[in-house]
Amino acid sequence: MSTVTTTTTAVADTEVPRATSASKDPADRFFRVGARGAGALVLVTMTLVGVFLGVRASEALGEAGGSFVTTPAWEPDSRHFGIAAVLPGTILIGLTAIAFALPLALGTSLYITEYAPRRLRRTLVSLVDLMAAVPSVVYGLWGFFFLQPHITGLARWISTYFGWIPFFAVDGVDPDDPLAPATVYTSSTFIAGIVVALMVTPIACSVMREAFAQAPPGEREGAFALGASQWGVIRTVVLPFGKGGIIGGTMLGLGRALGETIAVVMIISPVFFFQPHILENGANSVSALIALRYGAASPFGMSALMAAGLSLFLMTLVVNFIASSVVARSRSGAGAEA
Repeated sequence: MSTVTTTTTAVADTEVPRATSASKDPADRFFRVGARGAGALVLVTMTLVGVFLGVRASEALGEAGGSFVTTPAWEPDSRHFGIAAVLPGTILIGLTAIAFALPLALGTSLYITEYAPRRLRRTLVSLVDLMAAVPSVVYGLWGFFFLQPHITGLARWISTYFGWIPFFAVDGVDPDDPLAPATVYTSSTFIAGIVVALMVTPIACSVMREAFAQAPPGEREGAFALGASQWGVIRTVVLPFGKGGIIGGTMLGLGRALGETIAVVMIISPVFFFQPHILENGANSVSALIALRYGAASPFGMSALMAAGLSLFLMTLVVNFIASSVVARSRSGAGAEA
């Protein structure tokens, strides 16, 4: 009896979790403090940016009130201003960019993780990431001098055959007239969106690539053992597991696209009214408005521009926060189990 009791007690003792303690290594402590400090610094910086914009915009927001969001005019010195005309343009440029960037980033990340030879993967990853290091002004010059003259034919073709869709309609142009001027298709939301798409593709591709690379090897091998093809494994294992990464990478790219400035300013022909036709000449965005009006703004006009910047800051902050939450959930594997 005593032997059984002793054995039971020994087994119970082995089942008790062993107490753990934090490492006393100075290097670990330094890294932990440094990581926490870096995270706190980012939060403090973002808070200070928001506070700065709020303080500088308080005069204009106090004057305009709720009409700041609904007024489609920009005459701050006359106390008649708002972002109703440029905010939809900002969203349209961002959505157009994502419409091109999503399939490009998705296809690139799938090729790198699933099809590319191992010896080429590192090179391809470096080339894609290098796109993020190209200055915005270079993309703007490329879009204005090279892309725009070569893309007007595609814009004309889309408006000719899909002009019945409101977004693809172009006012005042006969699609059957071969002598119709091509300038009506230049400096548009469509062209600006393509250029911005190339700028946001690297960040979206990076997030998707990381999510696809974490797909469970056991499920991959099981699918192959059941006779699935390479595309079958991608469709049944990789894409469902990386769904959170696809969504998160797309939204992170959208957050970047909403705030893009220099490339957009160099391409668009600014108009201060809502332009729903993405193929037609004329577009605008909140960031372009700030860049174009900053130099000649009066003190009150500067406060109005700060209010526009605050609205853009809050919008991109919300988009990026949602995207980060989705990406974090996908990295934990929770998205794959849903």
